[in-house]
Order: sequence, then structure tokens, then C-alpha cells
Amino acid sequence: MKRLSFLSAACLLTASLALPARAAPDLVIVVRHAEKAAEGGSDPALSPAGEQRAQALAQALAGLRVNAIVTTQYQRTRATAAPLAQALGLQPQVIETRRGDMPGHVQAVADAVRAQTGTVLVVGHSNTVTPLLAALGGPKLPELCETSFHHAFVLQPAAAPLRWAQLSYGAPSAAPPESGCL
Repeated sequence: MKRLSFLSAACLLTASLALPARAAPDLVIVVRHAEKAAEGGSDPALSPAGEQRAQALAQALAGLRVNAIVTTQYQRTRATAAPLAQALGLQPQVIETRRGDMPGHVQAVADAVRAQTGTVLVVGHSNTVTPLLAALGGPKLPELCETSFHHAFVLQPAAAPLRWAQLSYGAPSAAPPESGCL
């Protein structure tokens, strides 16, 4: 079985897209923030492994012409997106999380994504990535494990039927997944 690169798989999805008359993103890439430092309280920075993963994300998406990036207010999501944002000269759109209102946050991110065109990167959290996929019309998947950082989900929201793929980028996550999560 031939393994496709992240860029090749995303290009294959995009190549079959018939553009709709309304504004909508052509491609949405959703990832969880990279590995966070053990210290730092409720807003830790990235660990050295997380910084490497953020660089790997920028390299993986370099040829996709990302024109919008969405993060949360936390430094781990912003730092995960930073290498790509800097390389492309983009200012990420920050959608703040609200304690106790994860569904409202997911809806706000979905609305922000739907308002974009082209290719959109969303950097979220273990408990928001798969609900966002579902909110955008994708599959309903289990949440990401606390130890999972290598997953990338690519959606083609305007395709009928919606097309999606689950890919990996960077090094495999260091710890094996727990039961019941990705």
C-alpha cells in the first residue's frame, strides 16, 4: 500500500471539489495543539516535542495555500499555529473558549470556519477537535486522547457528499492511546 504524504492526500481531496456558488472553505484542516509543557498552570507553553510538532505542521501544510488560521486564546494553540502563520504572513483568528460552554465554543469556531474561503487551519483541543468535525458535517468520532497529538483531519465541506480524511503528521505521539479515544 502506497503511503501518501499529508500534502498529496489533501491535494487529492481538493482535486475532486466542485466549487459551490456560495462562499465556503474549500478545505478545512483540524488539529489538536501540540504537546504542552508539564508546567505552566492553566496556560502552559509547548514542550520541546510540541515545538518540533508545530514545525512539522508548518512543513506538512506548506504547499496547501492556507489562507486562514483559527485558534483559541491559549498559548499552546497559538504556538502550534505560529510557525505556519509566520511563514504565510497570517494573523490567526482567536475564538475564545468559555468555561463550561464547550458546545458554544465549537459552534463559534464552526461559524468562523464557514465564513472563510480557501483553505482553513483550525488548532483546537482534545475535547473540541472531533466535535468540530461533526459540527462541520463530518463524522462523529470519539474525542482525542490526552496523549494524542499527531492526528490531522481534513474536510472538504463543500463536496457532496462531504469528503474527509484522517492523517498523521510529525512524530507519532509518545504514549499509546487510552481506551475509548483516538
